[in-house]
Amino acid sequence: MQFYLDGFRGGDPDIKNAAQGRRDRGPHAPLPEEVDVLIAGCGPAGLCLAAQLSQFPGIDTMIVDPKPGPIEKGQADGVNTRTMEMFQAFGFAETVKRESYWVNQTAFWAADPEDPAKIRRIGRVQDVVDGSSEMPHTLINQARVHELFLDVMKNSPSRLEPDYSWAVRDLTIDTTTEDHPVSVTLENTGVNAGETVTLRANYVVGCDGARSNVRKAIGGELHGDAAHQAWGVMDILANTDFPDVRQKCLIASATEGNILILPREGGYLFRMYVELDKLNPDERVSSRNFTASDMIAAANRILAPYTIDVKQVVWSSIYEIGHRMTDRFDDVPAGEDRNPRVFTAGDACHTHSPKAGQGMNVSMQDTFNLGWKLAHVFQGRADPSLLRSYSAERWAEARRLVDTDHEWARIMSAPPGESELDGSDMPRFQKQFIENLEFTGGLAVKYAPSALTGTDTHQALASGLEIGRRFHSAPVVRLADAMRMQLGHVAEADGRWRIYAFAGKDDTSAPGSAIHKLADWLERDPASPVVRHTRVGEDIDAVIDLRAVFQQTFEDLAYEDLPSLLRPIKGKLGLQDHEKAFCTDHKGAGDIFDLRGIDRDRGCLVVARPDQYIAHVLPLDGLGELSAFFAEILRPACAG
Repeated sequence: MQFYLDGFRGGDPDIKNAAQGRRDRGPHAPLPEEVDVLIAGCGPAGLCLAAQLSQFPGIDTMIVDPKPGPIEKGQADGVNTRTMEMFQAFGFAETVKRESYWVNQTAFWAADPEDPAKIRRIGRVQDVVDGSSEMPHTLINQARVHELFLDVMKNSPSRLEPDYSWAVRDLTIDTTTEDHPVSVTLENTGVNAGETVTLRANYVVGCDGARSNVRKAIGGELHGDAAHQAWGVMDILANTDFPDVRQKCLIASATEGNILILPREGGYLFRMYVELDKLNPDERVSSRNFTASDMIAAANRILAPYTIDVKQVVWSSIYEIGHRMTDRFDDVPAGEDRNPRVFTAGDACHTHSPKAGQGMNVSMQDTFNLGWKLAHVFQGRADPSLLRSYSAERWAEARRLVDTDHEWARIMSAPPGESELDGSDMPRFQKQFIENLEFTGGLAVKYAPSALTGTDTHQALASGLEIGRRFHSAPVVRLADAMRMQLGHVAEADGRWRIYAFAGKDDTSAPGSAIHKLADWLERDPASPVVRHTRVGEDIDAVIDLRAVFQQTFEDLAYEDLPSLLRPIKGKLGLQDHEKAFCTDHKGAGDIFDLRGIDRDRGCLVVARPDQYIAHVLPLDGLGELSAFFAEILRPACAG
């Protein structure tokens, strides 16, 4: 963590220096008349976006929510490994790791063939596949995740905080102007309930849930189907003789339905998803008037011969499984050629069952994708047409999510006998779980070739870093101080691109080496994307951050031989950055070149997007291709 770039200061390093000209947030201050970005909804999607944009004080961001303040309990709790990697970029992954429950094993229980009225354990599966991520799969209260994002916002240069007790009721878009074309009607839901105000925004992002007013205002409709199956979920403090209560469990009884158990943080709390009853095609779950008592009774029937004695129901909810999504995630109708102004994310544009643990995770990944693109546009680094890629990329991933979750929910609710696979002793729900591990870890996302994602022409140079997928971190040692660390952890949620230059065999970065030639070209040549897209007065790595990885151990490399771009002078004081060069881990944690299939003889360039997805793999001398790739996305600095 680097925090003295612009001079020494004491105190908490997570609290950034405040920017000037911030909005007055006093108790009697009026709402602004205009904002750059208005975010509707303080759920995971909205707060993830707000936390990103809060790092850019030049972007006037506002986030509203109809609730009077932050939530305290309940709702989602699963944080998959991909989201934990994203949390690392925001700086609070270690906090989540310390406070959360780690899902290490998943146990499967089914009816005992010798006594079908009772359940028995039929197997266990390691929940996170070895080598799939350096991060664990964790469970933690959604309210705590909200709090961590709120801390990032509050400590940011813009000191961003939500405006609670305000809801988006309607909006209109004036497509004839570029000056704050979205007029938004906000309605007070607090002490002045019913009061409305109108403000204008350049962009609006609806993270306001399945009943989204933002989605309705742009003509979006959720399409899909319902499983007509009632489920209950409860966070409870309870005693039980069920032996696996502190492991994630999938339980399928012979006649009474299914249960999913998720232990929670703190050692005593756990969550149970309990199957209740089938619904008629025209019936809503609310008409059944299910209560927590119904869930507890059903749980005891399913768990037989084990019992559960509930001491406290901390939170509960009854829901019906539905799988729906909208045709698009922005306001531009099919066939209309213009740039979007309004977006939807999370439940506002795709809904599904909670049992695959993807809702909160995919919602945050939606806005992690959108945030850096909005920042690029506001900073003048990219044309507004970049924003068209949000719906294109995230709609395809939401479709994958809905289809996979639909199949998973159907299997979990299958009647006895239908859950078995022909020719296999393994119940279908266990086999499906194992097959879905990459998906449930959030690691199955792969963006298709586009202006943001290159072709696989040179993929063989880094076979384990697949273009379109997230950058899969691996251990390295930092050259300057022999610090053992994960390479991927250098990427913060700061809107910057990364180029990871993997050196070829015997390249020690001596003058004349491939790495030295690359760095010199990036720093000085007019065709270089660093030169072309970095403005006068900005740090040399303000837009594109070069990192180099060598095959030797740190004792065999000379720091003084590094090119100047890997020892850049930065900041107001002109201080040298010592954290740009790395080498292989020499203590057995793994060689990054072997782990990620890097061509040892030739090395390669791996370009990573600001949202940590791999945009391109190129040869170290593929300078023309590198320049052309960035030219399709970023404006020349003089045009910003």
